[in-house]
Amino acid sequence: MTVFLARLGKHARAIAAGITRARLFTLAAAAAGTAAFAAAGLPLPFLFGPMAACLVAALAGARLQGMGQVGIGARTILGVAVGASVTPAVMAQLPAMAASLALIPLYIVAIGLIGVPFFRRVAGYDRVTAYYAAMPGGLQDMVIFGQEAGGNVRALSLIHATRVLVVVALAPVILTGLYGVGLTEAIGEPAADIPLAELAIMAAAALIGWKGGERIGLFGASILGPMILTAFLALIDVIHYRPPAEAILAAQFFIGMGIGVHYVGVTVAELRRDVFFGAAFVIILAGLAIAVTAIATFAELAPPVEAFLAFAPGGQAEMTVLAIVVGADLGFVIVHHLTRIILVITGAPLLAGKAGAQSKAGAQGKAGTQGKAGTNSETDDPGQGGKKDEDRDS
Repeated sequence: MTVFLARLGKHARAIAAGITRARLFTLAAAAAGTAAFAAAGLPLPFLFGPMAACLVAALAGARLQGMGQVGIGARTILGVAVGASVTPAVMAQLPAMAASLALIPLYIVAIGLIGVPFFRRVAGYDRVTAYYAAMPGGLQDMVIFGQEAGGNVRALSLIHATRVLVVVALAPVILTGLYGVGLTEAIGEPAADIPLAELAIMAAAALIGWKGGERIGLFGASILGPMILTAFLALIDVIHYRPPAEAILAAQFFIGMGIGVHYVGVTVAELRRDVFFGAAFVIILAGLAIAVTAIATFAELAPPVEAFLAFAPGGQAEMTVLAIVVGADLGFVIVHHLTRIILVITGAPLLAGKAGAQSKAGAQGKAGTQGKAGTNSETDDPGQGGKKDEDRDS
């Protein structure tokens, strides 16, 4: 009993330490944004309200702080929502998705062929930063890989945060304006209408899937872990409901807040360069996504809305939210996003390493040629190294 009380006290102190003034202010700003969007009748107030309020506060220099494990845990709700949508009927459709899934590698190559030169030649980033800025993978994955390869971490973080922000802002406009769908689909049943036993099983699946996924090193564990476990439970007829509407709204709230918090500490110089070029590239990506959607729709590989959401270069969580609110086929959308992310995560470091090796070999060959021609290497090398450092820090 003494040990239990000691552990309970330890957890209570940890929770208390996590309640900071910055977090309370962030929650208040997000709640105010939600209320303002709801009062104005704007779409998705629980997603766009916190996102807009925290973005404005961050750009104004306010001290904001993310919600830590609570924010990450909110993503488990979306994992459970996707997993609960995996039924035997959905599994039977997987072979029919093969043709549209085959477009994803071509889509990624097209993004790279346009994006890398854009960030390298137009924006002026170094080779590594340009490469990882262009790759449409997960925000954290691309930042970590870019850091290990020697890229500009701050630039990568802002560029990918801007990609997610602009995609989330643009996608509803495109969905309603171009594809004529509403954002008013029921996101789930009220918690009061779902049996308590099912709610308990979903909560357990969320927690066990998340922490179990982290333990085995599963990427995107907060979404994929609960998704895989819930899908298994749905297929064996244990889970019959999606998470309640209240839980989906909570997930939207924390995701919107997290997007806005990414801009804490941004400088005017970063706005002019990193955020500007990140936003400009998303416009290019939107055009590519619409083009691939047109191909998939013309070839009758998918309905227009599902095709657009499947190829939109946003984050898993954000696209899941949009798929839910427009009533799209969650299974189709998420399978395509998982395929894109897996291909980028596994392929990006390999291709970046190969490009880096070729670049290094070329630089060594050039240096050797200059040495044979009588160039004073003690004079020239520091200048070249300094230029590399400037590029890396830009």
